[in-house]
Amino acid sequence: MRCLVQLARAEGDAESMTLAQIAEREGLSVANAGKLMWILSKAGLVSAQRGTKGGYSLARPASEIRLNEVIRILDADTVDHFCKTHAGVLDNCIHTNDCGIRPVIVGLHEVVQNALSEITLAQLVGTEEKVDARLHQIVKLQSHLRPMRSAS
Repeated sequence: MRCLVQLARAEGDAESMTLAQIAEREGLSVANAGKLMWILSKAGLVSAQRGTKGGYSLARPASEIRLNEVIRILDADTVDHFCKTHAGVLDNCIHTNDCGIRPVIVGLHEVVQNALSEITLAQLVGTEEKVDARLHQIVKLQSHLRPMRSAS
């Protein structure tokens, strides 16, 4: 996600970024940054251009890239995956037919996906204070985030 935010910042300057620049700005190894850029490029979020003036840039405007899309690409952990990975010593969870936990997991997943679908990559560019203020203008997030912030 942070690599995409760097590319969104560069988009404002109409520039591309080299792999070394991305890695340095995010404190990543060039190898790890390269793996991330490969995944993001394969998914169609990032464009790569070779040559002396080459580098990475967003494949679409940052204002058109929603966070739920990014998370879906970077984190393959789905609700179905949760049930499969928490099966204990069995191949399948013993509660597959009737589970009281699954509705909670599914409900939380929906809340998170809905919230992330309201936020674009462009909205993450700026200082933390400005981004926080912008995100609290989204009505659906406002009711969820404000109580959590005061609780900490």
